[in-house]
Amino acid sequence: MRIYAPVGAVGPAAISRAVTEPTLAGKRIGILDNSKPNAGLLLQRLAEGLAVRTGATVGLVERKNAALPAPDDLLARLAEAEVVLTGSAD
Repeated sequence: MRIYAPVGAVGPAAISRAVTEPTLAGKRIGILDNSKPNAGLLLQRLAEGLAVRTGATVGLVERKNAALPAPDDLLARLAEAEVVLTGSAD
């Protein structure tokens, strides 16, 4: 029988940050609503608050079915925004 000690050296994770804009003033915020209960309301309010604080503008993009991938035309519209808010679970 061999017994192994579960102790080992852990190296630092190699993480690189995404390049970001210095300001959101004049930028567009897109919303991908997955139609979960209250997701649209939550994301809209979050986007509006962010827009007030930063000078960005808000555009709403809806997705009616969370079980299906977003269609290409919807992803193309979202690509026009500099910031996209999404993600709400049950």
